[in-house]
Amino acid sequence: MSKFILTEDGYFALTQAGYVALAILILIAMLLTAFVADKKQNTKKINARQLAFSGIALALAFITSYIKYEMPMGGSVTLFSMFFICYIGYLFGIKVGILTAFSYSILQFIQSGGSYFLTPFQTCCDYFFAFTALGIAGLWYQKKHGLTIGYIVACLLRGLFHTIGGYMYWMDYMPESFPASLTAVYPIVYNYSYILIEMAITLVIINLPPVKKALDKTKQFHAN
Repeated sequence: MSKFILTEDGYFALTQAGYVALAILILIAMLLTAFVADKKQNTKKINARQLAFSGIALALAFITSYIKYEMPMGGSVTLFSMFFICYIGYLFGIKVGILTAFSYSILQFIQSGGSYFLTPFQTCCDYFFAFTALGIAGLWYQKKHGLTIGYIVACLLRGLFHTIGGYMYWMDYMPESFPASLTAVYPIVYNYSYILIEMAITLVIINLPPVKKALDKTKQFHAN
């Protein structure tokens, strides 16, 4: 089956099969990147204690994703759900971080996307790519200020995938109340409005001295 079609203006465009193939390639690339980076990080083989902690963090992320404030334009600010996924990558490295984040993307799809989607590629942008991207925080495993930097990068990358999906599939759903002069940046404003708010609140909380001390103790516990 051909993965390209020739459009009326002479350009090639991906078919539905092409988008599916592209989605699979991106997911494979993300997983391969995680395993290659993991070799360089020289992380320890995950043990039962770490596996249990990852499972608890994944469950907390899923539960807190239900505790949310719906934004006026759409999207929602959750109770630090992204943080729990990023924290796993920071504690145990990129491989565990990406695999945990990918598991979380499946849960998010089941939670809010399983009953309605436009195309397979749109689903990947809004769920599998976006939430798996949170695992990128694992690149800052055991680095100074790694949790803060990794969390920021992961949140921004998640927003990027949502924004790509927005430009490709959701522009027709732009509310009439949105300023016409800002139409070109609608997906950026829509997606980063709630992501950046949650990110900012979370960064303030995790850098409070008592919270930071507790997170450092958790890190030391799993380092032993």
